[in-house]
Amino acid sequence: MQTDVGAHSSSGVLVRHALPLSLALLSIAAAVGGPQLRAWLRYDRTAILDGEAWRLLSAHVTHLGWGHLAMNLAGLILIWMLFGRLYSTRQWLSITLFCMIGISLGILALQPGVHWYAGLSGLLHGLFVAGALASLAAGYRAELALLGLLIAKLTWEQLHGALPGSAEFAGGSILVESHLYGAITGLLAAALILIRARCAGKPAS
Repeated sequence: MQTDVGAHSSSGVLVRHALPLSLALLSIAAAVGGPQLRAWLRYDRTAILDGEAWRLLSAHVTHLGWGHLAMNLAGLILIWMLFGRLYSTRQWLSITLFCMIGISLGILALQPGVHWYAGLSGLLHGLFVAGALASLAAGYRAELALLGLLIAKLTWEQLHGALPGSAEFAGGSILVESHLYGAITGLLAAALILIRARCAGKPAS
């Protein structure tokens, strides 16, 4: 009986943390796969317009190098520690897919000069905003300061470009518009989930 309980508990933990684990494993696999695999997975404007639609999703688990990957996985862990409990696994998956596709389509439609893109950071901005909004809806107020800092960061990036040192650490230029599109899509996804939950008279998770 104890073994059954332990197995059930382990299964529950895996399900609860399925999203960050999946994103981390896919990102690591893409990095281990080498330059050819990364080139096949990253956002590529011409390839997408030619029908390679998977790149709208796979671009976000593809990175420039190990430093870029480590920076984004650290951000993912922090976001999950802060907000992971606030949505169900299905809701987090919906937010993630919505943000991934929204960011990629935003780049495709609004950044015609961007021929390729890779990285998790745009999605991280979306997950952060969605989590912070759920936290506010649950009655917490410290997230107002966090959202204020994020808005300040996004404003700086749109006016002055990437934060000092971030491009060097990532190993390449930063597409700051992806951060903005991520924040917007995260806001929209969270709003839809929270409004639906409120209309149904139950918490988001």
